[in-house]
Amino acid sequence: MANKPRAGAVRKSKKGPIKGSGGQGRKALEGRGPTPKAEDREYHAAGKRKALAERSAAKAAGRTGQRSNTGGGSGSRRASSDEAEIVTGRNSVLEALRARIPATTLYVASRIEVDDRVKEILTLATKRGIPVLEVMRPELDRLSGRDAVHQGVALKVPPYEYAHPDDVLDQVLGRGQTPLFVALDGVTDPRNLGAIIRSTAAFGGQVVIVPQRRSVGLTASAWKTSAGAAARTPVAMAPNLTQTLKGLKKRGLFVLGLAGDGDVSLHSLELANQGVVVVVGSEGKGLSRLVSETCDAIVSIPISATTESLNAGIAASVTLYEIAKLRSEADAR
Repeated sequence: MANKPRAGAVRKSKKGPIKGSGGQGRKALEGRGPTPKAEDREYHAAGKRKALAERSAAKAAGRTGQRSNTGGGSGSRRASSDEAEIVTGRNSVLEALRARIPATTLYVASRIEVDDRVKEILTLATKRGIPVLEVMRPELDRLSGRDAVHQGVALKVPPYEYAHPDDVLDQVLGRGQTPLFVALDGVTDPRNLGAIIRSTAAFGGQVVIVPQRRSVGLTASAWKTSAGAAARTPVAMAPNLTQTLKGLKKRGLFVLGLAGDGDVSLHSLELANQGVVVVVGSEGKGLSRLVSETCDAIVSIPISATTESLNAGIAASVTLYEIAKLRSEADAR
């Protein structure tokens, strides 16, 4: 007896025999390849920030040449992100409100322990018409970020508007002051930036200059570390740090770079009556070659042989203190 085909073994179709998939099924199984980096995905928050930064850089490049004294750039520039910053901590929030920094919302934790700072924060926010929202602490933790210590208060502020070095120098000279500027070369730690801003304010400095590229900007973390000094001491942006330093030199400022192997000791300097720009290098690489070649002197801070180096924030503080002491002694004579 001949074998009959098993029922259902033959696929019937009105269109005739069914052809193969041509490997489409195999390609689907292979997947889409490795996941792109967050900044390379246009729908991701990091990708949006990268695209916005690139557009801002392109616009800034188009404006380069409008200012010739310190290497071009506009008179002021906003941060490379259109996202608002969250300033946290009672001192930082209070100083921001006292300085009338534009703010859109004040967040206060429910059942917060009210002290004199919190009372003044609420009073200033109410007088300026800033909305005050009471939120639960988990929500405030989320707004502030994982590493932030908010102390029960946070202030939402628009992106920071950077000054231009030329404008700050004009203002300082107009007030009859001796310039004391700090420039950062590749400093990427926001806590170092905040500490340097705080030291600059404490020892009579007038501005902190950051490069437009490969450098930290005034983030919420820098705001916090500055303990409110960022509200009183402007931060300027240099489209090209080397050209900015050359422009400041043409206007009579002495450019002093900090490096562990400097050929001049900090204690041997006499800079009481001269405008100075202190250049602080990055945490790991120090001063870049072009910036180092632009400096009038490379200075080292005498430290114990058992200590390898000082971080950027401490090195800037020691140098600013020494310059402030020299100027104070000169005024006393």
